[in-house]
Amino acid sequence: MRRLTVVVTLALLFAGSAFLYAQKTTDLKTGGGGSPHVRTAWSIDGAALSIEYGRPFLKGRPESQMMPRGQEWRTGADEATIITSDKPLKFGSVSLAPGTYTINTVPGDKEWQLVFGRREKPGQWGIPYAKQLEIGRSPMKVGKTPKLVENVTISIDDAPANGAVLRIEWGTASATAPFTIG
Repeated sequence: MRRLTVVVTLALLFAGSAFLYAQKTTDLKTGGGGSPHVRTAWSIDGAALSIEYGRPFLKGRPESQMMPRGQEWRTGADEATIITSDKPLKFGSVSLAPGTYTINTVPGDKEWQLVFGRREKPGQWGIPYAKQLEIGRSPMKVGKTPKLVENVTISIDDAPANGAVLRIEWGTASATAPFTIG
């Protein structure tokens, strides 16, 4: 019985550590306005995905000022937020070949739009919005976070059957977009 307990305990520890290593966040720099910049990487369904973005602080400012309703938002701070994948991705009707793309969003009260664009150059600035680089838009469901999120946080949650969910949270807003890989 003791041996079975040890085996189960080790199996649970191994499974837990595998989950922790499925996501890796690397600090890149601090932007001119003080926002930390990060690259978060995931391995999901055989794809290597990463997102690089600035993580501005809310600092008590109104969410509606920071995430303007009905307007393209760079979804972060400073440089354009970018997503990179070594496999094709499909967000709604938007298909992305392997590569690097910019991410913008259009916040709304009941739905957001996830906006993908061509990356013009490394270090491309996030504003003003470059409509001529837009590839397509996909709807995002919007909800509320359980507690206030002080820094912009972008994550990818693995979903069953060859897919995942992109999640953007800031303040009390939580917007999600499912996507498939491959």
